[in-house]
Amino acid sequence: MAKLFKKDLLPGFVSTRDSRDRLDLITENVPVNASGLRADRIIYHKGDSCARHYHKGSHHVFVILEGQGFMYTPESKQLLQAGDTAVIEPEEIHWFENDFEEYFKFIEFWVPPPTETVWIDEKDI
Repeated sequence: MAKLFKKDLLPGFVSTRDSRDRLDLITENVPVNASGLRADRIIYHKGDSCARHYHKGSHHVFVILEGQGFMYTPESKQLLQAGDTAVIEPEEIHWFENDFEEYFKFIEFWVPPPTETVWIDEKDI
């Protein structure tokens, strides 16, 4: 049976590192029986960045909804814009940054959910 979850009823989190915010869409915190998929909506404000990290055993897919921002891997820096989709391979180190005035909004999917997230610099956990 189809389920509808209003935004105000979904779990949300604000980063302790900066002003990024996350809204759980498909996680263990939302009563959906989707064991092979996880999804969040993320908003980066100007100046926000995340720590370098990777996910064990999971492809990480990003669908850019609004704005623009940078996706980094050790080998590249790529500008992502609304309408773009990016894929990070399992165990591929990555991080993001918003140097622009507007919000950088995207939905991120993990397929399957990672067995672990590894932070490159442990002080960034």
